Amino acid sequence: AMPFLPCLKKRKSPVPLGSSMFQKHTLPIQQNYQALLETCLKKKCLFTDENFPAHISSIGTGALLKKLPQNLQWKRPHALHRSPVFYAANRKQLDLCQGLVENCWFLAALEALTFHQDILAAVVPQNQSFERKYAGIFHFRFWHFGEWVDVVVDDRLPVNQAGELVFVSSVYKNVFWGALLEKAYAKLYGSYEDLQIGQVSEALVDFTGGVNIRIKLTAAPPDLWDILTRAAYGRSLMGCQTHSGVYFPSVSLPCIQATKVLKNGLVAGHAYTVTGIRKVTCQYGPENLVRLRNPWGKIEWKGDWSDSSCKWELLSPKEKILLRKKKEDGEFWMSLRDFRIHFVDLTICKLTPDLMSQEDGKKWMYSLKSGRWVKGSTAGGSLGFCNGNFWMNPQYWLNVLPVEDSKKSLGSCNVVISLMQKHSSKHRNRAPHLFIGFSLYKVQRITLPFLLSPDGKNSSLCKLKLRPAFFTRHQPVNKHQVFLDEREVTHDFHLEPGVYVIVPSTLEPQQESEFILRVFSRKHVLRLGPLLDNDFFNILKEIVDRYEGKIWEDFFTKHFEQNPEINAVQLQRILNNISWRNFQSFHLSFSLDACQSILALLDLNASGTLSIQELRVLWKRLLFYLEVFQKRDTSRSGKLDLVELHAAVQETGISLSNEVCNLMAIRYGDPDLKISFESFVCFMLRVEIMGEAFRNLTQDGKGIYLRESEWMMMTLYS
Repeated sequence: AMPFLPCLKKRKSPVPLGSSMFQKHTLPIQQNYQALLETCLKKKCLFTDENFPAHISSIGTGALLKKLPQNLQWKRPHALHRSPVFYAANRKQLDLCQGLVENCWFLAALEALTFHQDILAAVVPQNQSFERKYAGIFHFRFWHFGEWVDVVVDDRLPVNQAGELVFVSSVYKNVFWGALLEKAYAKLYGSYEDLQIGQVSEALVDFTGGVNIRIKLTAAPPDLWDILTRAAYGRSLMGCQTHSGVYFPSVSLPCIQATKVLKNGLVAGHAYTVTGIRKVTCQYGPENLVRLRNPWGKIEWKGDWSDSSCKWELLSPKEKILLRKKKEDGEFWMSLRDFRIHFVDLTICKLTPDLMSQEDGKKWMYSLKSGRWVKGSTAGGSLGFCNGNFWMNPQYWLNVLPVEDSKKSLGSCNVVISLMQKHSSKHRNRAPHLFIGFSLYKVQRITLPFLLSPDGKNSSLCKLKLRPAFFTRHQPVNKHQVFLDEREVTHDFHLEPGVYVIVPSTLEPQQESEFILRVFSRKHVLRLGPLLDNDFFNILKEIVDRYEGKIWEDFFTKHFEQNPEINAVQLQRILNNISWRNFQSFHLSFSLDACQSILALLDLNASGTLSIQELRVLWKRLLFYLEVFQKRDTSRSGKLDLVELHAAVQETGISLSNEVCNLMAIRYGDPDLKISFESFVCFMLRVEIMGEAFRNLTQDGKGIYLRESEWMMMTLYS
């Protein structure tokens, strides 16, 4: 969906909600997963969820029913595969494919989730399996209108007569976490049918509780590549969509209308996941590439930098081998230039809104307020209707405070404001979205003449409002208010420190709904009612980008300002000057030889140096390896023996034979065949890169063909 929509352009006027009773948002049913699990284990029975039964009613009542196969059955994974797996740690086994539900928006967001193990673990609790403590019950967590909710499901899944899943499935047929997560999401929103229409941005927020930044690619900022870089190597999830060609692109994505495959291989009006970026070195100079994935698991881009493009011949053999995949798996590369041409918008969801401000690693304040528009009371509508009732809308007072450690000028503070409406129906698609938006006003000085109690009498401070005269005499900060018939409207501001008033409203007056208002900034106070001079005490939730943001800001970024590319000596200096968290049992250091080996493995264009992108990739892998190494180093000796090494490799999700593990221990271990963390890093990087090369080159999964130059490049230089 495009981020801007003319205020008065509507698809259809929402049906009035009636005046007899305010319709509150229907809360999801709360079930205690642990209690239900223990009960089933005690009774030695499998869980059956009566709140979301294995019945046609859980699928829906609309067009989806016509697409269902005959003899639809509900079966548990043990009846579908002899060794079902809930979740596999290796990311290559997380590739998911869309089923009969036209929910490409959900799948695109779900695929993005698989690239961030810590975020994924918050949504998909990892201590679940089909073996230990199995009772046919699973649970998932979603951010639902301001709070995290636990959704419990049984593992009965709809299949066709051949025993194939009719909805989401995994490329690896024994992996079922994706199908069960989709079932939980369908339960949260009413039915599978209710997942037919939606936007990538909605699912990304439901998975993270984060803030969305949406960029219209035709008017993208000049630093788009820098924004993508910070997003790709930070804790962000990204999705995008193509031009529809047949309907107005700001409406929600019903994939049933998005089945037109264009000549260039893209699907019109379709959602895609951004799975990575890469700056490559061509013979004519650098080229910025974006990697995308079609949630269908097939049908790919056919232009420049596609699997069959001749552009790959412009790269070094090693770079070509490790980046190019000749597989019809839905994943492909394209240039940033083509990405901006063929896609409508880019949605980036981050836990902290620092992508646009470049203040990585800093603490952000997060405030959330719940409210409602009630007919005849607080449903004043927008200023555009000139009905004199705008002042009746809820008014939230925001005090933006200066931050001492900000690198930016004290005259400008980054503030992100998000307004989200709650649907009143149990089913998310049965009640149309209202057009919603908000106005932001700067209050120079709070004066009593502009304050008015709703009933005209003395009232508590929280009930005082700015009177109508204020809004006729003052212009809002956001002079061009945007009203969208979407679940959430978000706007990024750069504000001077001071007092502001946020007025959320529907486009038309007398329309009812509940809503939540979220404000993200480095430091602020938010409340319903005027702020007095000494009123700086408010309970705020502090959020921070936990992905080692401070290290990047204080060390890496500073270093790369002086050296855009680093060599092995500089890499050694960086790694040995880092304060490695939770690694206190012994001193950790990297030798120059190890750093030369690491550089050779990651330096795809054979330049002898690493870029900041390549170092970010390394840093992410180092944190993961460190976690695995510490978990398997049971003796806390700082080394892994052969048994521990086998367990550590298995923990990473990579399958190696005993012979290969033993051979690598001989190559990288000490005389006692014990592996240090330094050697473990070199060992794992080599295994991952060689495995990636094989998967990219093989046509049948059994073997590969290499020219002599490619063989020499892969075996000698790495």
